[in-house]
Parts: sequence; structure tokens; C-alpha cells
Amino acid sequence: MTATALPSTQRGAAAPAPAERRPARRRARGPRQTWLLVALIVISLFTVAPLVAVVVLALSPENEPTLPYAIPSSLTLDNLVRIFNVGEFGTWLWNSFLYSVISVVVILLTASMAAYALARKRFPGRNLMLWSIVATLMVPMQATLIPTFILVAGMGGVNTLWGLILPTLANAQAVFLIRQFVRDLPDELFDAARIDGAGEWRTFVAIVLPLIRPILATLAIFVFLWHWNDLLWPLVVGQSDSARTLTVGLARLNTETVSTANIMSAALISFIPCLVIFVFLQRHIVASITSSGVKG
Repeated sequence: MTATALPSTQRGAAAPAPAERRPARRRARGPRQTWLLVALIVISLFTVAPLVAVVVLALSPENEPTLPYAIPSSLTLDNLVRIFNVGEFGTWLWNSFLYSVISVVVILLTASMAAYALARKRFPGRNLMLWSIVATLMVPMQATLIPTFILVAGMGGVNTLWGLILPTLANAQAVFLIRQFVRDLPDELFDAARIDGAGEWRTFVAIVLPLIRPILATLAIFVFLWHWNDLLWPLVVGQSDSARTLTVGLARLNTETVSTANIMSAALISFIPCLVIFVFLQRHIVASITSSGVKG
């Protein structure tokens, strides 16, 4: 009885030892977490400060002193309304919207179909085709700019919306990333679809697309931001005011006698779509990952 009770007593006495060490461990991590929090706050202030300055300059009255010389006494929305009368700002905004949205839809559709074929179909030359697509990522855009412009100009695409959009629709990075995602999907899903008599298109629409929503949402953010902020190709192919995008228009405003408030108003308006699509698709990514985890 005593021999069996002694180990249990020893175990009972030894059990609180780890609990006694925990508060000391927490106290040791406290100062480090505090300094980390302070560092993050400082970095956040440096990150947010330029955006706050743009908002203040965009909303400052035109004839009042403002940053960096003084803090405006009041804010107004007149600059945001007045900027639409400068140049063809409305046309530039519409061109950028079409350029970005159409490119996102077409790139995600074509890239997902190509990725599905490269990941799940077996055909001669599949690996050669895949690595040929990946190899195009090593070619800088500047190297293909002049040949692309010559081709587009030969087809009459200069100063047109389709000439602006068409050369940017082939996205090798999107094909590669989606292909990696599709390749990791369980084989049992595709076997069950074949048993149920589903064709390739139904399998792609009903099984593949819902499961790759996280990568599609992520790519949608990157593709939209890339096209919305693109300057080089729209500058080359859009040579008239009616064919320019917002980035090219803003660059032009910097060379003209336009007030700082108007330029900052244009910059603020150009920032709003990027913020909206990022917030919306970021929530969509989290919801897609959560739902796919529950179903799995």
C-alpha cells in the first residue's frame, strides 16, 4: 500500500512544478512583446502617414495654406468634383476600369482552363508546354514592348481599347499558380465525377472552380492592381486623350499647371477602387478557405 501510494504522492508533488514556472516565462516574454507592439505601431504610422497626407491635401480648400506648411482649417469635397472637369478625367477613369476588370475576368477564365488541362489531362508534350509557359516569366516586358507594339499597330489597335487589353491577357504566372493548386486537389473528386457521368466542362465548373476560389481571389487582386497601376504599356499604345488610362492621365497632369489639390484628388480617386477590391476579395479568401476546410 505504501509502495504504491509513494509514487502517486511524488507525482502529486511534482505536478505543480511546471505551473510554477509559467508565470516567470510569461514575465520574460512581456517586455519583448511590448517592444514588438511599439515597433509595429511606429511602422504603421509611417505607412499610414502618406495616405493621410494625400487625403488632407485632396480635401483642402484650393486657396488655403495646407500641408506641409499648415494644417487646413476646414475640408471640402469641391476638389473631388472639380477634377472631373480637368482634361478627360472621366474617360481616363472609365478606360482604367474597363482595362482592369476585363483583364481580370479573361485572365482568370483562360488561365484556370489551361491550368486544369495541364494538371489533370495527359497528352503528348504536356510538360514541354508547361515549362515553355513558365520560361516566359524570365523574359522582361521591356524586351517584348517594341515587337508587341508593332503587331498591335499593324492590326490597327493603337488608341483602341482592345489594343490596350489584348496583349496583356496571356498571364503565365496565373497559369502556373492555378495549375499547382489544381494538381493538389484529391483524385477521388474527379473519379466520382467520371462515375456520375460528368463531362470535362461540368467537372471544371462544378468541382474545380469552387475549390480554387482562394487562388482565383488572390490572383484577381494582383491582376487588378497590376492593370490598374500599369503605366508603360498604356503610355505606348494610348496616344490620344480618349485612349489614355488613369495612370497616364495623372502623369500628364504632373506636367501641366494643375493645382496640388486637384492632383491629390485624382490620386485619391484612383486609390479607392484598389482599396475596395482588396477588402472585398480579402474577406472572400478567408470565407473560401474556411468553407473548404469544413467540407474537407
